[in-house]
Amino acid sequence: MAEGVPFRGGGYEARPRRWVPWLVFAALLLLWHVASSRGWISANSLPSPTSVVLAFGEMIERGTLQKHLWESARRIGLGWALGTLAGLAIGLSMGIFSLARAGLLPLVSALFPIPKIALLPLFILWFGIGEASKVATIAFGVFFPTVIAAYAACDQVPRNLIRMAQSFGLPARHIVWKVVVPGAMPGILAGFRITASIALILVVAAEMIGAEYGVGAFILATGNLMQTDHLVAGVAILSTFGLLVNWLLSAIEKSVLRWR
Repeated sequence: MAEGVPFRGGGYEARPRRWVPWLVFAALLLLWHVASSRGWISANSLPSPTSVVLAFGEMIERGTLQKHLWESARRIGLGWALGTLAGLAIGLSMGIFSLARAGLLPLVSALFPIPKIALLPLFILWFGIGEASKVATIAFGVFFPTVIAAYAACDQVPRNLIRMAQSFGLPARHIVWKVVVPGAMPGILAGFRITASIALILVVAAEMIGAEYGVGAFILATGNLMQTDHLVAGVAILSTFGLLVNWLLSAIEKSVLRWR
């Protein structure tokens, strides 16, 4: 009797392994604790997990954690929103209209490689040392990756879908909102993950240059004072913030891309 052919059409589908991240995280914490307790790592170089937890408790008790986190989150939210809205408008225009693509693509290609934090002194001259210069740095840094992600995502929408919609006589605006934008959404959301990380990097750098409050300012101050336990706590805040943003974007992807 002939044996059945095993199914080979899984398509590398991702399977959830919810316990794996927690296991890896616990293993790293255990290794860190053992290395600190046995003196393999100097406390001046890397404090123990216990010291970092105590530093967290001290920050919460004094209210500094909430203050620094709120200031950074506010700057990131405003800068990311402004840069994303402008980037989507320009990127989608470049992906849809040939004239916009021809006129703006060389300009975007020329400005995109510039390190955006290098422009902070210029933004300070334009907008002052206050919040506007920091928000402008974040928005400018988010703008160009969003433009490229939206433009590339539009360009990769299958042309046969657009031609099919045109053959049925759909108006251009319906083709854009019902065919092009949904087809480009996976690429746009993937770009959001990149721009969220860029915004986090830029806000830390901007706060280190000139800010009284914010996670970046807190990390710089504790580093200058050699308070390594508070410094590592600040880095852990950034990591936790990044994880929360990633979780939020994953939830948005599941909601927006249900058709996949």
